[in-house]
Amino acid sequence: MKGSQFSLFKSRRFLPLFITMFLGAFNDNFYRNAMVILITYRLADVVGADARIMVAAAGGILILPFVLFSAIAGQMADKYERATLVHYIKFMEIVVMSGAVVGFVTGNISFLMIILFLMGTQSALFGPLKYSILPQHIEKDELIGGNGLIAMGTFLAILFGTIFGGIFVLGERGIFAVSILVVGIAGAGWAASFFIPPTKIINPSLKLRYNIFTETWKVISSVSPKREIFFPILGISWFYFVGSMFLSQFPTYAKMIIGADEIVATLFLAVFSAGIGIGSLACNGLLKGEISGRYVPWAAFGIAVSSVALYFASLREPVAEYAALITITEFARTPINLAVVACLFSISFFGGLYIVPLYAIIQSRSDENFLATVTACGNVIDSVFIVVSSIAATFMLKVGFSIPQIFLATAILTLGALLMIKKTVRDL
Repeated sequence: MKGSQFSLFKSRRFLPLFITMFLGAFNDNFYRNAMVILITYRLADVVGADARIMVAAAGGILILPFVLFSAIAGQMADKYERATLVHYIKFMEIVVMSGAVVGFVTGNISFLMIILFLMGTQSALFGPLKYSILPQHIEKDELIGGNGLIAMGTFLAILFGTIFGGIFVLGERGIFAVSILVVGIAGAGWAASFFIPPTKIINPSLKLRYNIFTETWKVISSVSPKREIFFPILGISWFYFVGSMFLSQFPTYAKMIIGADEIVATLFLAVFSAGIGIGSLACNGLLKGEISGRYVPWAAFGIAVSSVALYFASLREPVAEYAALITITEFARTPINLAVVACLFSISFFGGLYIVPLYAIIQSRSDENFLATVTACGNVIDSVFIVVSSIAATFMLKVGFSIPQIFLATAILTLGALLMIKKTVRDL
């Protein structure tokens, strides 16, 4: 692409979509982390629940709608004008977040989980639009840079949403602040969506089919024979498996392994998100706009090695049951704790290098009329991997794995997956 990838921010063909996506991702993670921190540090003890299990289950509840509704979302993206469809879906976010206010005020965990499911549904409907609009508005040689910025924005949104959700919810009048913000941010995202330029309607005569199981199978079966597209989808889905395994465990890892308060838990999530954002930006500099997967296997290897290092950095004496939780200042005074932060950053940095080329490969090799279907298929496969990750984490915890052992198991699985990843890139 000509000039820096940041020049895309000067264009209406990119900036409104970026802002809409950023605010949506921010709000998702602001709500989710506020809920997780509230459950881990307050509500779970009140109702006598296992915070580790509830947090792992929350990850599965959030992602389940992507399995159920991505096929329908892909059909909608083909039938309707995509920018207009974004307006309606972002308005849905306002309605859902208004319901979240009730959940926070009452402290009802079941209701908060229902809202989490509805939030996931809204995000599932938006997913095919985000990645199918992008290639309609930017040039092919801008795809690496544009996807890098989208990935950076997504994980910066995760970073800031995670930080503020965790900090605000347990603070003075935190429930009130979180309740106002989730609705306000949803409203700002809805307003930004009106500036997205119109797109070409792919198939206005398409008849929507609502059998979620039949249509999901049709989406997967229509994409899976296309190896040049389906293999990169599997590669991305593996990263979501790994990322979900780490992100879902950070709050309880901070409390039960490190013995730290909720600010340190938020730091872990923030470092992980920032690393992916920086790695995503670095990808365009390494590839110089070229659509290539040559760094993907090396990035996967980096994820695995860094995960092994995190396991060893996490070996320490068990935290006493009633010990006072250390603050972020106390945490930072211990060198081994800084090594934990370095490992988390390294894992996520390699993650950014890993996913951006795969997204660009998928977009560049998919026909415009087929891209929404491809994106929907990717969302389904991603979601299945994330749900399996949540189930696997829950199972390992049930049979007695410690959280560091879960990280080590993930590293070993990634080394095994590396063989498939190398073959995929070679075949491409």
